[in-house]
Amino acid sequence: METLAHVRARLGLLDKPAAGSGQDSEPLDDGLLAHSRMNLDVLVRLRWATLAGELAVLAFSGLVAHLHAPYIACSVVILAAILFNVAVNRVAQIQGAVRDGQLIIQLAFNLMQLSVLLFLTGGVVNPFALLLVAPATLAAAILDRRGAISLGLLAAAMAIILTVWSFPLPWPGGPPPQTPIPMKAAMLIAILAGILVTAGYAWRAAEEAKRMELALNVTQKALAREQRLSALGGLAAAAAHELGTPLATIAVVAKEMAREAPEGSLREDAELLLLQADRCREILTRLTEEPDTTDEAVHARMTLLQFLNEVIERHLDTPVRVEAVVAGPPGARPPEIRRMPEVLHAMTSLVENAVDFARSEVLVSVRFDERTIAVEVRDDGPGFSPEVLAQLGQPYITSRPGGEGSRSGHIGMGLGFFIAKTLLERTGAVVQHFNGRRGGAVIAARWARDAIEAPPAPGGFELGGAFTADPADFLAKGT
Repeated sequence: METLAHVRARLGLLDKPAAGSGQDSEPLDDGLLAHSRMNLDVLVRLRWATLAGELAVLAFSGLVAHLHAPYIACSVVILAAILFNVAVNRVAQIQGAVRDGQLIIQLAFNLMQLSVLLFLTGGVVNPFALLLVAPATLAAAILDRRGAISLGLLAAAMAIILTVWSFPLPWPGGPPPQTPIPMKAAMLIAILAGILVTAGYAWRAAEEAKRMELALNVTQKALAREQRLSALGGLAAAAAHELGTPLATIAVVAKEMAREAPEGSLREDAELLLLQADRCREILTRLTEEPDTTDEAVHARMTLLQFLNEVIERHLDTPVRVEAVVAGPPGARPPEIRRMPEVLHAMTSLVENAVDFARSEVLVSVRFDERTIAVEVRDDGPGFSPEVLAQLGQPYITSRPGGEGSRSGHIGMGLGFFIAKTLLERTGAVVQHFNGRRGGAVIAARWARDAIEAPPAPGGFELGGAFTADPADFLAKGT
């Protein structure tokens, strides 16, 4: 089963899995990589609608338009389709999602049943011959490439056969006029072009929808993983609380065993058990020695400098110089922000991409004022290519020229930037990307201050110190 990390790498995500590292080895559901599936019940309902339309057209032709047509043969074809749909409906009540092979059979039946009706009623000159496009288009939207091509070729073959062989077109009062061969050829070309164009559009739209769905699923998994990591502190406190009672019971029982046991190995084992129970209690005491409210509050908030340090920490050992700076109005105190795993994950990914493409330096800056907090990631690399700059943010876009020379070996930030941008926008950020005046790529995220600023801390404790307008006092560097 393909892992989440390798799907990220395959689609151009920022953080590539290291060979043999096992990092981020969470298995990805097969449903994310499988082709689109359609429930069998949906096909049954679509076929009922089609059959109802065919019966309506047949009734109108005979009762209103008084066309001369083989009504008995057409009725037999429609009845056979009704019986087939009843049988399929029974299967649909048992079976849910279907495989591509079953979908091909269902759509091929629809195509053949329509082709037989057209064969009996004029072939390609029948205005309803345009409906041959529908099964091929649906196949392109829900099947893989091989299945879609197979249905498209079958529809094209039926159109060619109906151009050469068919019963006369139903006509009131006598035989229909002869259709010139060039007109038949033009109708055939129009149908074939319709199959090619509409099926191509449907296939392309379906592929992009699949990529978007995959990107959103990976985004949710990445966010859930970061949230699980951030919850480990609370989980440890809860475990310490829950384990306190059973450990106290173990200590009491071990003390009684040590007191009543005779000299020998049994007493030694009891004393050892008592010693280990006391050790466990000491560990749990250290985990819970701080009040819960204070511990949770400290963990849930961070200074801007702490935020930057966490973002750039994993990139300090690279050949690229990484700098982080906090700046604000002179004399203003920097706010504390809420610890949000999605923001940390997104900004770390953006910094990783900047490091990957930078020539020598990456600057990560946070600027704040009375109303906003903004984070900017700037590198001195080649920047974004003009033809892709306007499309960046879609999950299938690769954005850098010369990406094959990047340090990690990937060629862009398609799905990775999409995930980072999605995570940031979910927190209320406005994300922008552009090329700097002196070259290099710039990615900026700006929040309204109240969107990420931490509420006043309980108990009056503070994480931050005094702030000066000199950025050097709030600078973190790595070379």
